[in-house]
Amino acid sequence: MSVDTKNTAGKDEKPGGSPRNQNFKELLTPANIVTLVRIILIPVFVVTLLAPWPIWFPDASLAMVAKPWIAAAVFALLALSDSLDGYLARSRNEVTTLGKFLDPLADKILVTAALLALIELGTLPAWVALIIIARDFLVSGLRMVASAENQVIAASRIGKSKTVFQIIAMILFIIKDSPVITDFSLQLGLGAMLTWLANLLAWVIMGVALLLTLLSLVDYFMKSSSVLGLPIDTKKKQ
Repeated sequence: MSVDTKNTAGKDEKPGGSPRNQNFKELLTPANIVTLVRIILIPVFVVTLLAPWPIWFPDASLAMVAKPWIAAAVFALLALSDSLDGYLARSRNEVTTLGKFLDPLADKILVTAALLALIELGTLPAWVALIIIARDFLVSGLRMVASAENQVIAASRIGKSKTVFQIIAMILFIIKDSPVITDFSLQLGLGAMLTWLANLLAWVIMGVALLLTLLSLVDYFMKSSSVLGLPIDTKKKQ
């Protein structure tokens, strides 16, 4: 007897679709969608901060006043949405390898974009960006080496605190020279006092962020000492 196998493969694929399409749909979790949107909107933040608003809008003075605050709001929204995708992934039990890759990448791209934009505006010196970006490269390298040895280097509280202070510092650097602060200081009869205080606060927070950046780098090196063959004993003595 002959067996009719015609179109059996097609019939098997109809209920769930092709394996490739099914895997793709599984990757499109709400958390991953939020992360992708964050990455896509980073150029919007850069354009908002660097665009020549006075040329585009009829009221140049109003454009100059609104520009830094809108840019700071967009940056803050993108930074805070990091907690949203993490919450969605954990609460829905939809932690994916793609999400683990994209989430830290989105944070690094956002921070790097803000640093480079502030350098372009002449608000931030390049050496600050060099420290932060170099640390991210070194940590990424350490994680890749550890992963090749089947070891995982968990993020520490220092690293999380570093990220928070970096975000606050960059928001302050975006708005510290805003005409709103200058005009308000003049109206209060304080001259440039509020502008000076805003600059001081921005640098203090950035200083803390840089310190935490270096401390987190040391922490990662200590945690990966066994992988790198460094003579550092990170185990607590009993």
